Amino acid sequence: MREVLLPDGTRVPALGQGTWRMGEDPRRRADEARALRAGLDLGMTLVDTAEMYGEGGAEEVVGEAIAGRREEVFLVSKAYPHNASRQGLARACERSLARLRTDRLDLYLLHWRGSVPLAETIAGFEDLVAAGKILRFGVSNFDADDMEELWSLPGGGACATNQVLYNVEERGPEFDLLPAQAARCVPLMAYSPVGQGRVPEAGLADIAARHGATPHAIALAFVLRRPDVIAIPKAARLAHLEENRAALDLVLTAEDLAALDARFPPPTRKRPLSMI
Repeated sequence: MREVLLPDGTRVPALGQGTWRMGEDPRRRADEARALRAGLDLGMTLVDTAEMYGEGGAEEVVGEAIAGRREEVFLVSKAYPHNASRQGLARACERSLARLRTDRLDLYLLHWRGSVPLAETIAGFEDLVAAGKILRFGVSNFDADDMEELWSLPGGGACATNQVLYNVEERGPEFDLLPAQAARCVPLMAYSPVGQGRVPEAGLADIAARHGATPHAIALAFVLRRPDVIAIPKAARLAHLEENRAALDLVLTAEDLAALDARFPPPTRKRPLSMI
């Protein structure tokens, strides 16, 4: 498994597992937990979740999936913006830890910006680090100006990552956000790295044929081509997991990348950050 370096020197898998939409249907929870465990077996040991997903249901699924395997896992969760006050974070974190059946998070993110001042949220994260409840903190859905504001605040330089929407069709972060984070050695964590359940097959089919791969794998390989990006696709079936893992071994050629640039042009100006 290729790894990505966090600012504190920690190495994490470049390819992890997302859990959005998991934990919403009790009838599917056992299958979802099995899929996550199969992903761990394939080396995708970074698992991302959030208190928002299934209103805690996804965290419960993850807790079941990693039972007995916690030491293998780099565990990420996210807090709602309305829980981002100093005391609110402490309470939200305790609830997440209980659902995840663990005593600490490897990374805790602010899911998106809300009304709580960033300085107070940073203080809340620092309290949790000092208490050993989390090992590091980061943010999600922060655009370049949000990141500059964060970095300007006391303690903001400790931000480990920023999780945003990034895929072959959503390349806006390449214009300013990715360069700004690269300058500070802060990797980007890409959610929905192959789109939201829909791969643009028409634009990827010929490249996939050259590699003996699927359009899905090519789309994921496009995101994984960067050494400063962590991809967290969701998969609920073994075949899908194996397809994700295979994408990590695909090396796109200059010809492939030129074709992708022609079909999915990189940004030439600032684009507002997309969210889903």
